Amino acid sequence: MTARGIVLSLCDRTGIMVMPWLDAGYSAITVDLQPAANPHPHRHHIVADVTEWRYPKHLPPPVIAFAFPSCSDLAVSGARWMREKGLTALIHALQVVDACRQICEDSGAPFMIENPVSTLSTYWREPDWMFDPCDYGDPYTKATCLWVGGGFVMPERIRPGDMFDPPTWVEPTKGSMILNYGPSADRVDKRSATPPGFAGAVFKANARAA
Repeated sequence: MTARGIVLSLCDRTGIMVMPWLDAGYSAITVDLQPAANPHPHRHHIVADVTEWRYPKHLPPPVIAFAFPSCSDLAVSGARWMREKGLTALIHALQVVDACRQICEDSGAPFMIENPVSTLSTYWREPDWMFDPCDYGDPYTKATCLWVGGGFVMPERIRPGDMFDPPTWVEPTKGSMILNYGPSADRVDKRSATPPGFAGAVFKANARAA
C-alpha cells in the first residue's frame, strides 16, 4: 500500500471510481463478486460478498469509501418484475446495501453509496444528492442517487442547479444511452459503470481533505 492512503470501493468491478485516486498515488481496495476489470498495480481487488467481508483491522483506515450495491432488484425501472423475483431477491439486495452502509460508517471516512432511482428511498431513506452524468461532463443522462456521510463533499456541477431539477446546463448528446444496451454478458457492467467525469469531480472535491 502506498503512503498517501487507501481508498475503499465496494461492489466495484470496474474500478473507475478509484482511478483518479490511483493516478494521484493512493492505493485502492475494491471488493466485488466478480474478478476485476481495469487492473492497476496499486489496486488490490478482493473477490468476495460484502455481506461476509470486513475491512482488515491491520490496515490503516481508508481515506474515503465508495459503494455501488447492485440495483437489479431495487431500481424502480425494474419494478414490474419485482413480484416475479419475490422477497428473497429484495431481502438479499437490502442486505448488501446494509453491509455497504455498515462498512462505510465503521471506516470513519467520508463515504458515498450510489444507486439509481430506487426503492431505497422507501426501504431506507431519501438520498442526500441526485445527479445525471452530464452534470459532470459525461454526455448522457442517468438519474443517480447518493447516500453520503462522514463529511463527504459533493462536487459542484459544471453549472449550479437544484439537485432534483433536470440537467439543462450540459447538453447530453447521447440522451439515456444507458437504456439502449442490447443483451450481452457485460450489459449489467455497462449500465452500472461509474461516469468517469463524476469520478474525477469527486476526487477533486474530496482529495483535499484526504
